[in-house]
Amino acid sequence: MSEHWWRDAVIYQVYPRSFADANGDGMGDLEGIRSRIPYLAELGVDAIWLSPFYASPQKDAGYDVSDYRRIDPRFGDLGDFDRMLADAHAAGIRLIVDLVPNHTSSEHEWFQAALAAAPGSPERERYHFRDVTDPEVPPNNWQSIFGGPAWTKTDDGKQWYLHLFDASQPDLNWDNPEVHAEFQSVLRFWLDRGVDGFRIDVAHGMVKAEGLPDTGGDGTIEMIGTTQAPFFDQDGVHDIYRTWRPIIEEYEGDRIFVAEAWTDSAERRSLYLRPDELHQAFNFDLVLAPFSAADFRKAIDSEIANNAGVGAPCTWVLSNHDVQRHVTRYGGGAQGLARAKAATQLLLSLPGVVYVYQGEELGLNEVLDLPAEVREDPTFFRTGGAQIGRDGCRVPLPWTREGSSFGFGANGSWLPQPAEWGALSAEAEDGTEGSTLEFYRAAIAIRKAHKATGLTWLADPGEDAFAFDNGALVAVVNFGADPVPVAQYGTEVLLASADLVDGQLPGGAAVWFEK
Repeated sequence: MSEHWWRDAVIYQVYPRSFADANGDGMGDLEGIRSRIPYLAELGVDAIWLSPFYASPQKDAGYDVSDYRRIDPRFGDLGDFDRMLADAHAAGIRLIVDLVPNHTSSEHEWFQAALAAAPGSPERERYHFRDVTDPEVPPNNWQSIFGGPAWTKTDDGKQWYLHLFDASQPDLNWDNPEVHAEFQSVLRFWLDRGVDGFRIDVAHGMVKAEGLPDTGGDGTIEMIGTTQAPFFDQDGVHDIYRTWRPIIEEYEGDRIFVAEAWTDSAERRSLYLRPDELHQAFNFDLVLAPFSAADFRKAIDSEIANNAGVGAPCTWVLSNHDVQRHVTRYGGGAQGLARAKAATQLLLSLPGVVYVYQGEELGLNEVLDLPAEVREDPTFFRTGGAQIGRDGCRVPLPWTREGSSFGFGANGSWLPQPAEWGALSAEAEDGTEGSTLEFYRAAIAIRKAHKATGLTWLADPGEDAFAFDNGALVAVVNFGADPVPVAQYGTEVLLASADLVDGQLPGGAAVWFEK
């Protein structure tokens, strides 16, 4: 395991509920993850980012934490966690765990104590409580990211409490020293157990503007967007991370912080990456970008330029547990899969870090037709079904061609899988020439053997295509519908997402040439 591994790693996101179910209860667990570590090692990933597995009522799939030091029994216990971590490390794979510091569960002992205490008490000062002056008018116009008001009244009707997400997720008050001390202790608890870092959920949201002023308009702000708000990307968050960085640096092993920070510019995002703050911040520009050469090139140039200014690695991501899978975003079917493979090959040739969301290596699509009765995302319920939410990208993985849950577990899965997913299972794709899984394995292996050292744009092969030299290979990506000539860029093909025909790269495809 090399030092500064995090500057060019391939990191695989495991969503525990939906990865692998060892005990047959229909929900994934830590033992299931442990059983699939050989699969991840063969894929070639350097690290796992593990979404929340802490004790939780699961109102928001584990992002509502009731105890930050305990494993939710649905997933196992601390012994299961330790065995999984040991096996990952033995396979040369690091483990980054999710940390949720913006809010707790309403069942957290702190919030339960706050509800039992009087207004103005120390217990209530850990959260954002405000007196009710008009029973119909909340303290400000902020709206929940999941829909509806961001304020809920206490049962006695005397105060409101703030929740940027679900009412079961009250926001912590980071002006309170107790909150700082608690999370510094939580960091040490998991670092002492051997984790290799933390992905910080809503890293841009912990600090609210003084006085909690109204937002513009009706108070609605999207999480997956680029609008500044009185509760997002406030400068005070940087003071928090300056206290965290010395803690993680006390520990050996080159451990890291990764920020989920939705900002209005790459410049604002780079502020999280100053040398005394965090190591990485997700760049979501390509998640938001249409499949076009101009949009991708603009996002790439912006990320590289701004991160160079703070000496931080670029991060590249196309899908995660919060957004529609990119096969579907790019049109679905054969076209969507072809474009998804091309975009992935592009990412794997860029300098920096690449994040892979579980199942994208199988070419999984977004499941758009889940019935209402199986949905669990609070967005669906808080908007009365107007927004279907994120369940469609969280459907459990298919491991085998057949079975009630295609090998996910012995007794079905918590969300139903499409019948056609048997053909997209790991078993069906393993060793199958032309499969998405084998394409990912080959692309990651070639990336490791041809490490990017920079990026130099070359003459474009067409109006909606581009080419570049990353210091180790030449990459060409065709975003258009028509083939483009690529013979001028090289003769020895390292990998192509679609076969070249007479020196032409098909539309929606990428190719790497040996330099």
